[in-house]
Amino acid sequence: MKRFFNWFNNLYPVWLVTLATVAFFRPQTMLWFDKPWIFWSLAASMLGMGLTLSPSDFRAVSRLPGAVALGFGAQYTLMPLCGWLVATLLQLEPGLAVGIILVSSCPGGMASNMISYLARANVALSVVLTLCSTLLSFVFTPLWTGWLAGKIVPVDKLGLCLSALQLVVAPVALGVLIRWKLPRTADRIGACGPTVAVVAFTLVSAGIVAASAGAIAANFGRLALAAFVLHLLGFSVGYFVTRWSRHPESVARTVSIEVGMQNGGMAASLAGEHFPLMPLAAAASVFSGVMQNIVGGLVAAWWKRRPPSA
Repeated sequence: MKRFFNWFNNLYPVWLVTLATVAFFRPQTMLWFDKPWIFWSLAASMLGMGLTLSPSDFRAVSRLPGAVALGFGAQYTLMPLCGWLVATLLQLEPGLAVGIILVSSCPGGMASNMISYLARANVALSVVLTLCSTLLSFVFTPLWTGWLAGKIVPVDKLGLCLSALQLVVAPVALGVLIRWKLPRTADRIGACGPTVAVVAFTLVSAGIVAASAGAIAANFGRLALAAFVLHLLGFSVGYFVTRWSRHPESVARTVSIEVGMQNGGMAASLAGEHFPLMPLAAAASVFSGVMQNIVGGLVAAWWKRRPPSA
């Protein structure tokens, strides 16, 4: 069974693209997966993340303070600014601009841990960075979105903060608590955590594509280009800033992946909740999820054949 789950999880980009394509051409197949389903499925995936965390993951922060600080800072400074830069240079229409800025202001995605493993990066550091950026997303995601997108559309920063607490922080904290108090139960449930996350974001993406099929069709080229440029910038800036700071190659790869890969599911849920009149904002999150896995997969394949030298 474990082998099957690993096989299933490794094909995450395939399931994501396939179901999103079906939802685009046959929206009626996924229109049932609306806002309540999106919220609870993502909350379940965040709970799964919390169940996999152990005290050693938290202690790892103290062993790599410089790398953690650099990765966290890049996640919540360079990536939001990259989102704003893409929206400005491509002169994106308001809904798409808000979506790109929102997704760039979200924490690292759980898929980054798998990509880090494939790319021969520092997986422990990847887990810690994802954890730190996720737990503090209720502060930084609303702040950056409000600052950078507030000039385009009114942004309810307090509402975004509360939504992030409910959607991300509370389920992760509950998972950590269960792991601490009921480790055997956490082992049994947590083993399915990555698979739940794969299924959740695949369904979330398909549901949003189905609800926004018309808007996506009319803006397909710009959506794809904006998402591709955003994540290519994130991977590149994260890597070169870390190398410029004279960190080892394995750390540079990790920070590159963490900065370049966002929690698209969280972005999609927040966009649907707080920007319901802008369907392209949620659609941008879906394209982001697809593009970051394509870019991340290509980067991982390149690095996997080149062991880090320093």
